[in-house]
Amino acid sequence: MASAVQTVSDVTIEEMMADPYPVFDRVRDIGSAVWLDCAAIHLVTRFDDIMTVERNHAVFASTNPKSLMNKVMGHSLMRKDDEAHRNERMAVEPSFRPGIVKTEWRPVFEEIADDLIDAFADRGEADLFDSFAAPMASRALSALLGFEGVAWQDLARWSQALMDGVGNYHADPEIDARAREASEGIDAAIEAVLGKHRAERNATILSSMAHAEHPHSIDQIRANIKVIVGGGLNEPRDSILTTVLGLLQNDDQRRQAEANPKLFAKAFEEAVRWVSPIGMYPRRVACDTTLGDTVLKEGDQLGICVGAANRDPSRFDGANDFDINRPKVQHLGFGAGPHFCAGTWVARQMVGEVAVPKLFRRLPGLVLKGDPPPVERGWVFRGPVSLPVRWTVGG
Repeated sequence: MASAVQTVSDVTIEEMMADPYPVFDRVRDIGSAVWLDCAAIHLVTRFDDIMTVERNHAVFASTNPKSLMNKVMGHSLMRKDDEAHRNERMAVEPSFRPGIVKTEWRPVFEEIADDLIDAFADRGEADLFDSFAAPMASRALSALLGFEGVAWQDLARWSQALMDGVGNYHADPEIDARAREASEGIDAAIEAVLGKHRAERNATILSSMAHAEHPHSIDQIRANIKVIVGGGLNEPRDSILTTVLGLLQNDDQRRQAEANPKLFAKAFEEAVRWVSPIGMYPRRVACDTTLGDTVLKEGDQLGICVGAANRDPSRFDGANDFDINRPKVQHLGFGAGPHFCAGTWVARQMVGEVAVPKLFRRLPGLVLKGDPPPVERGWVFRGPVSLPVRWTVGG
């Protein structure tokens, strides 16, 4: 029998940032939707409940006037449903098609990865966050977007500021200020090249938007580019690091992948299940309803926790373990339904086919440095923020 929403009030944001999984396990055991006081949102953590939400956007809507994403980025395709969402998604899809990714973008990814590794390969140690994953994701995204003259550090800073703003459920004014600054920087970067992309068709995202069947206003272009700057940088950056971390913490699986490089793609899929880079996104309850065992009211704000659902023990055996030999089962690392991540093929190619295999091939004897240890942070968005490693040079 369905019951009213229960509340968890003894958890802090810092606990969630440090390690959300014990809280996710607790919430999952309590109910289908549970109010988390520190974040002021109803968390949905069970795999089957999230699939119910994604199959019914008439009841669980992406459109949401109270969305932090709208405040930080503008009214993007992520906060739209039905025809409005389809039209704006179709505008970016030409740049993300598998054939285009393989022929146009893979060579770009290869060149960036080799250039970055060349810069530190003879040092014997590095923190892969700053030396590889962040610049890899940032430089690749800048090329995809069609930006020119934007330093990778600026794009990475803008991305992190936007993601922090979207996850600012505790209303920190400094986080809001950084997000506004990032938004203004991205607007300027778009303005600098949009005329060029309007004048010539090419494989970039800005060109695809400029030549879309359904014309975009400048506000639509700005909002959707900001969504892509957010998820399109942090997801490959964090999944590169998580894939490497999972393999280095499981030496038998690492040896399997090195012996059969096709397994790096499986390692990537397992990594985004194990630690989902985009761990939560919002939905709005459009009318009084029941989700699983919980009664919800019109206007309730839901946090759809795919990071929790991807460790739901009713769906995944050994859910907390990294296991590239796991039987193939659908995960939610890229979302589900009409809002399934448009950049999935880009991420699979960049991370599982290029970046991670190159690291293991070009840095022999790659291991965790141990001191200092890796550090992971986040719950709305989660991944390693430091991954110190060492390897054998020469000999």
